[in-house]
Amino acid sequence: MGHKKMSEYAYHYGLKVRIYPSNRQKEMIRRNSDAARSVYNEIVGTNKEISLFGKLNLHIDFIAKRIENLRNRIATVTALKNRFPWLCHPDIDAQSIANARQNYQKAWRQFHKVHASGVPRFHKKDSTESYQTNPHYAKDKPISLFTGNACFLDAHHLMLPKLKRIRFQCSQKMLQKIFAMEKEKHRIVRIGTITISKDVTGDYFASFQLGSDEPFVEAFAHTGKEIGIDLNIENFYADSNGVILDNPSYYRKQKQRLINAQRKLSRRIVRAKKEHRPLCQAKNIEKQRQILAELTSAVKRRRREFLQRTSTTLIKNHDLVAAEELRSKNMLKNHALAMCLQDNGWRIFLNMLEYKAKLHQRQFVTVDPKNTTQTCHNCGYVMRGEQKLTLRDREWTCPVCGMHHIRDINAAKNILAKGKAKLGIT
Repeated sequence: MGHKKMSEYAYHYGLKVRIYPSNRQKEMIRRNSDAARSVYNEIVGTNKEISLFGKLNLHIDFIAKRIENLRNRIATVTALKNRFPWLCHPDIDAQSIANARQNYQKAWRQFHKVHASGVPRFHKKDSTESYQTNPHYAKDKPISLFTGNACFLDAHHLMLPKLKRIRFQCSQKMLQKIFAMEKEKHRIVRIGTITISKDVTGDYFASFQLGSDEPFVEAFAHTGKEIGIDLNIENFYADSNGVILDNPSYYRKQKQRLINAQRKLSRRIVRAKKEHRPLCQAKNIEKQRQILAELTSAVKRRRREFLQRTSTTLIKNHDLVAAEELRSKNMLKNHALAMCLQDNGWRIFLNMLEYKAKLHQRQFVTVDPKNTTQTCHNCGYVMRGEQKLTLRDREWTCPVCGMHHIRDINAAKNILAKGKAKLGIT
């Protein structure tokens, strides 16, 4: 019997777990990561050469044959293996090569959809590793979380292609929910693409794409509440209910420690180069790089935990959340705003609100922030000309209706009004 594709399932969910590979498994992960990166770079280079021949616009037989040969050598996984015999190593997963080819095609589709994303470029080798694989299911057997060559053996062990049995750790509460779905016979949970990665601190992870025709989480109870939020540089956000959430500023608090660690690493690199020592063999450099990576990772982890808690609270307690459209490209041109944008993680925060609203059947909308700060939410008067507010004006009084406003709270109320108008809510 045939199996449904991942795109045909009604609901999708991402599950990321930490894995603890053995030294042998770590070597296999490194080998597959190198294979995926090499294949991707080979396709990028080959297509650049084909594009160069195409720009010549010369109808010559040997050029036509050259283009045909270039296309044929990257056309399939088999062609790539024939060209690079080392890809036939038994530790290398064929799915990692196939996914590298698909990722190149996805990169071009993303470029045509959003030009700012840029064309596919060469992937440099660094301290991180990652590759993607897919499970195989027998046609005569049903799909399950516990079948196939990629599956869950129990609450603490996985089976992954090539890597075989491996220990993992994640949130047991969510894992038990997914297992409970699978135990109900009318609910099928399928594993899709699996991303295996190593971060800069040396920790290993496996990210699963799960698909099902039943929702993975239950919708939150109806509250009848609505809220608008205004993101600003004075604090993390101010909402239409008058609540102002302070900015945790995780990066700024650790900035000096990060600067000192980076300077120490730079000095060690310069010293090694003067002494003509290979950087890969300098243990003091690797030790300092690890210290810097752990500091950076700690800042990133704390920021993400804060954003997760805050976004979940907003979605859980409100039926409608309205926020301003974040114009990141314009803000990054200003150094002060760029630091605030990266330290606060506003773009990540808005993405979390968007996917959590879909997951829990809430409404989330973004609106054009134009004049939300300059408009009185009570009478609708817009401050213009000499009356226009500057960044220093944190409080102001409307010259028409005389209402006193706190700048950010007034903007949040206007954002909520715009959001309701955009959705047609009166």
